[in-house]
Amino acid sequence: MQMTMIQALRSAMDVMLARDDNVVIFGQDVGYFGGVFRCTDGLQAKYGKSRVFDAPISEGGIVGAAIGMAAYGLRPVVEVQFADYFYPAYDQIVSEAARLRYRSAGDFTAPMTIRMPCGGGIFGGQTHSQSPEALFTHVCGIRTVMPSNPYDAKGLLMACIENDDPVIFLEPKRLYNGPFDGHHDRPAVPWTGRPLGEVPEGYYTVPLESATVFRPGADLTVLTYGTMVFVSEAAAQESGIDAEIIDLRSLWPLDLPTLVASVKKTGRCVVVHEATRTSGFGAELAALVQEHCFYHLEAPIERVTGWDTPYPHAQEWAYFPGPARVAAAFKRAMEK
Repeated sequence: MQMTMIQALRSAMDVMLARDDNVVIFGQDVGYFGGVFRCTDGLQAKYGKSRVFDAPISEGGIVGAAIGMAAYGLRPVVEVQFADYFYPAYDQIVSEAARLRYRSAGDFTAPMTIRMPCGGGIFGGQTHSQSPEALFTHVCGIRTVMPSNPYDAKGLLMACIENDDPVIFLEPKRLYNGPFDGHHDRPAVPWTGRPLGEVPEGYYTVPLESATVFRPGADLTVLTYGTMVFVSEAAAQESGIDAEIIDLRSLWPLDLPTLVASVKKTGRCVVVHEATRTSGFGAELAALVQEHCFYHLEAPIERVTGWDTPYPHAQEWAYFPGPARVAAAFKRAMEK
């Protein structure tokens, strides 16, 4: 059936709550209210307050409690209301969740999923709009996932809940209520087509560590994820450049073979992400392409990213890489 990403995420949690009594969901306002973005709407009424419940405004407490639950045998799915709020919990994520398997020589694991709405597009300013994925991909022992469409969102979330390692599950807010076609710079323009997608109602999973070829092409390879998948698609359509768009989906661990095969085929590479440029995840992608594809490259690797500034509230639509900026990078790559 047709679903938005919010509906797909809710369906994933609904299915997993029904399949596994060890799955619990909690966080700020996720119970009675159904979450600030309504992703958990109706789940407490269906499964009860012991399975879906609210937590105090304490991200460190939420994540710390989830680690204890996971070590005990539960599979907690917690929501940090905005990705910008995770910083008080970062020590728990890095020092406890990520290291539990290694420190206990495999005796304990932390099968927990931390959902975080990320990115801009709702005029939320610098404390509601960040894209902090690079702060997680740098940490050994945790997985980092960011879907771009409802089908992947549901399948990946169920795979994450079943996984025995801690997962950071980042959800681009601009894609929540879709559809979004990537061509437009402001939400006032009507959105069409994507990503209101066909999503199975029941159980299925999308394999972790698997990228997908979102758009086949021959001229150059685009490595991207989340909202920027659709912006890159729009740039390819508007520029006329036959770009092959790779939707990473699982940022870390990374599906390196798919990336390498595409770049070796096209000989050119453009990396696109919404987060700030310096030390962003795109830098790691560029380094990997350089290491594995150097003799196949016909031009320098291009990066299109957000600015190296605090998130600009009044100028967020200029901050985002849009089709024009991405298309300009495509043209630079083709000219060299």
